[in-house]
Amino acid sequence: MHGRLYDFFEKDHRRIEDLLNRATIHEGEFDLKKYGLFRAALLRHIGLEERILFPAAQSARSGEPFPAFPKIRLDHGALTALMVPPPTPSIVATIRKILTEHDALEESNGGPYDACEQLAAERIDELLDTLKRAPEVRILPHRDEPFVLEATKRAVERAGYKL
Repeated sequence: MHGRLYDFFEKDHRRIEDLLNRATIHEGEFDLKKYGLFRAALLRHIGLEERILFPAAQSARSGEPFPAFPKIRLDHGALTALMVPPPTPSIVATIRKILTEHDALEESNGGPYDACEQLAAERIDELLDTLKRAPEVRILPHRDEPFVLEATKRAVERAGYKL
């Protein structure tokens, strides 16, 4: 049985997936306004984990990070980098692959969400309130310069994926 913190993040995963699906009109064709909503939701979700959830879990572990956090942070770096260039079939396919594996890791039984739920049990109400009140993130325009795509490829490869 998962708790409220797990449910909050799991529901957000499904919402983000839905936004990406709605942004995809046809293979290789994207609704940029809907894709912008997806970008904003994904980047906010990453921020919630990195700035609120993971620090709370690490604090509850006397400063020791959860073992899966380094991999999750590499995935976050790759996903964030993939938000910079405009969507292409290759970029969106890579995003989908990373999200599938990343979300499964976070949502696994005994995984980071379950662990955070247990570690922060006495702070769940406070954490949920902080998460819900967190501001939206500012989204910058896409960049399509060649150096952006090269930097994106490196971030994706560091996380163990291929663009």
